[in-house]
Amino acid sequence: MFRIDPKDVTPQVLHSYLLGAVAPRPIAFASTIDKDGNPNLAPFSFFNVFSSNPPIAVFSPARSGRTGLNKHTYDNIKEIPEVVINVVNYNMVNQVSLASTEYPKGVNEFEKAGFTPIPSEKIKPFRVKESPAQLECIVKQVIELGTNGGAGNLIICEVVMMHVSEDVLDEKKHIDPAKIDLVARLGANWYSRTNKEALFEVEKPLLNLGIGIDQIPAEIRNSSVLTGNNLGQLGNIEKLPSAEEINEFKNSSEFKTAFEKYGKNNKEQIHSIAKGLLEENKPQDAWKVLLAKQ
Repeated sequence: MFRIDPKDVTPQVLHSYLLGAVAPRPIAFASTIDKDGNPNLAPFSFFNVFSSNPPIAVFSPARSGRTGLNKHTYDNIKEIPEVVINVVNYNMVNQVSLASTEYPKGVNEFEKAGFTPIPSEKIKPFRVKESPAQLECIVKQVIELGTNGGAGNLIICEVVMMHVSEDVLDEKKHIDPAKIDLVARLGANWYSRTNKEALFEVEKPLLNLGIGIDQIPAEIRNSSVLTGNNLGQLGNIEKLPSAEEINEFKNSSEFKTAFEKYGKNNKEQIHSIAKGLLEENKPQDAWKVLLAKQ
């Protein structure tokens, strides 16, 4: 492994490695206002939510690595402790990037980047109309992490109102990840996009108690075909299928179809069939195939 001791590299070099490794990161497109009423817009990828009761979001407008100066967002929040966190989707990402330009204080990034300011309901800063979700926040605490260039300033915010575009909701009024089409930051100039082709689901063990990978027979656990992800799926079931369930499956059309679809003429055939079923998110059927041939 390539080793990086923070004490042995410059803050700029460390910054690039951290951003490349800790990614993708959601983007807080922060709208603030100073005591004279001048609006400011700036994106920050040191951002996430950390509580839902109370609803807390935290982002960090770090000091400039070149000048050591604080961002205008930070200065504004010290004057007016309110902020709208607008989320960023693919349709607006280049405008958001433009808004990150270090314009002089007082320059209106809404105008520079071509965004539409709309009034908030509970706070002074404007929302960004083009953003599919907007969080009106009251700043509860500011934690300054240092005075050198690159030092973060944690802005701890309580969400007091949230606005979500009807266009990104499904029939149950839930946010559809494919419709909202969010983007996130990686290192250097790279972004990622949560479009439909990039999305996948992983069933969470919130209510069930998975048997664990350690309970999988060694012959399966040490397979040259099944991956760690596959074993995680197999270990996430609560109990193994019964002999009756296995025999019933062996006589079903699903069993025959699985062999026709995923079968291979080699000694790893069974594991290949199970792998195909796991990729279809059918762990119970995968177990039945594996156990039927033990």
